[in-house]
Amino acid sequence: MASFRIAGDQHLKGEISPQGAKNEALQILCAVLLTDQPVTIHNIPDIRDVNKLIELLGDLGVQVKQLSPSSYRFQADQVDISILDTADYREKASALRGSVMLLGPMLGRFKTGRIPRPGGDKIGRRRLDTHFLGFEKLGAKFNFDSDESGMYHVDASHLKGTYMLLDEASVTGTANVVMAAVLAEGTTTIYNAACEPYLQQLCAMLNRMGAKISGISSNLLTIEGVDKLGGTDHTMLPDMIEIGSFIGLAAMTQSEITIKDCQIPQLGIIPDVFKRLGIKMEFRGDDIFVPAQEHYQIESFLDGGMMTVSDAPWPGFTPDLLSIVLVTAIQAQGTLLVHQKMFESRLFFVDKLIEMGAQMILCDPHRATVIGLNRQQQLKGIRMSSPDIRAGVALLIAALSAKGESIIDNIEQIDRGYQNIDGRLNAIGAKIERL
Repeated sequence: MASFRIAGDQHLKGEISPQGAKNEALQILCAVLLTDQPVTIHNIPDIRDVNKLIELLGDLGVQVKQLSPSSYRFQADQVDISILDTADYREKASALRGSVMLLGPMLGRFKTGRIPRPGGDKIGRRRLDTHFLGFEKLGAKFNFDSDESGMYHVDASHLKGTYMLLDEASVTGTANVVMAAVLAEGTTTIYNAACEPYLQQLCAMLNRMGAKISGISSNLLTIEGVDKLGGTDHTMLPDMIEIGSFIGLAAMTQSEITIKDCQIPQLGIIPDVFKRLGIKMEFRGDDIFVPAQEHYQIESFLDGGMMTVSDAPWPGFTPDLLSIVLVTAIQAQGTLLVHQKMFESRLFFVDKLIEMGAQMILCDPHRATVIGLNRQQQLKGIRMSSPDIRAGVALLIAALSAKGESIIDNIEQIDRGYQNIDGRLNAIGAKIERL
């Protein structure tokens, strides 16, 4: 297990570029299974979860060629479905939550699939019902091995388009069902579909491959099934979660940071939420400039009530940035209520922030109140452990702003979602040592 040793009280300055979007990558990579033609993908982040998924694709027989540090060519013309029954596949797939999105392309193209119960962050209950109910609506039939293998076996020999109302606007659930439906017979209508930029990117890529998807960017998708898909080139968006993390980092550490090539129109309300915390920023073309700020003040509601930031399906605020908003509010002036509606364990790192000196109350598993310190008191460095990807980076931001040295253990969690985060931050003035 690796750790970060962080020297606190550092003011950073310079330019930093966000990696490709992790949440988009996991969908886009699975989609290469839908065709036997070459698919070239650019701006792929070099992170643990993505690299594990690329390895899984290689195990299945997909030809993988790295063209540059962030570009790969994939060709799935020699896929061996029997690999799905091996212990090695079961072990690798169960360790990666994104592996569940292999199922949709398998069902669409090969009419069968296997998937173990997937892993990932321990941030509360994360149901797979949306995926499975959608597949069943298309005609798939499931069997579950109740033994220790815990494998789902799926027969999709007669997939037919249909109308479905998703039980929740799940991004991965929508993506999975879309990837199965593009090769199903007839027309599929998906209502209450997720419409995040990641999903829009996937649908646009599939249409370039020959799919017929309409309603992109809305919550009502119509998919006319086709017999076959071809190859394409695709460039992924910059990671909006990294962009938000860098905005919060700049505010907490009184740093002057320019975040390059953000594709600002795709960020939705993310900049607005940070502006409500009092953080100044300038849009310079497609770059976001965040000046060093000694003070930033949280807005109140029009009636004077306490500001609340909560997560919601797109175009609402992404749940992946609530941990960053929470830690950024520590040194603000004012009070903030953070309401994490979607996951019941994602705020459980608050105890570490309190130990560092933050004024916070964990109201219940979903809500935390932050009373901003307004720089009247500096956080102090401690030893802590990263419970999940986003909490790990929130703790890293707190440590960089704190007085003294901090150590963060279990940084493999951070590496799952952030590419070379220590090297990139060190390049603009941080002092982070990987142990």
